[in-house]
Amino acid sequence: MKTIFAELQNYAMETAKELKKNVPKKWTTKEAYEKGSAYCAYQERTQQHVRDKLYSHGLHSNEVEDLICKLVTDNFINEERYAKSYAGGKFRQKMWGKVKIKAALKFEGLSDYCIKKGLAEIHPDDYAKTMEKVMANRAKKEAEKNPLKRKFKIANYVISRGFENDLVWEMINQMTND
Repeated sequence: MKTIFAELQNYAMETAKELKKNVPKKWTTKEAYEKGSAYCAYQERTQQHVRDKLYSHGLHSNEVEDLICKLVTDNFINEERYAKSYAGGKFRQKMWGKVKIKAALKFEGLSDYCIKKGLAEIHPDDYAKTMEKVMANRAKKEAEKNPLKRKFKIANYVISRGFENDLVWEMINQMTND
């Protein structure tokens, strides 16, 4: 009986040590500002990203909100700039359409104004070229022989990439008429 109790006690102590290792250190306000400014300088962040980071290091709500105000004032956090960077990056790198980018920015908690500014970074000619490129790449990979099913599968894929339904079908109909 004593050995089982001793084993349980040792296990509990080891577990407590492991938990202490995983708990982030509580920051002072000065440390939090320095770390927060470095966190924002590394890459664009939203207020919510910074808020989550600060809360995870033991700061209280009034301290967090004061720090966020200071970071916004010092231009470390700028959600409009974040939206432009995010939209441009997802469009160029991942070839996402405006619908998918808008949904992702909405999920990040950005305002409609910031989302609109971010989407304005995408030039209409580049948008059409990218949609055409995504469509052509999918058409090369599509094995379906039936032309109607093939069109539907290609359109469905391009729409799932975030391009507008009406634009996709318009381009597919132009491609098949040519």
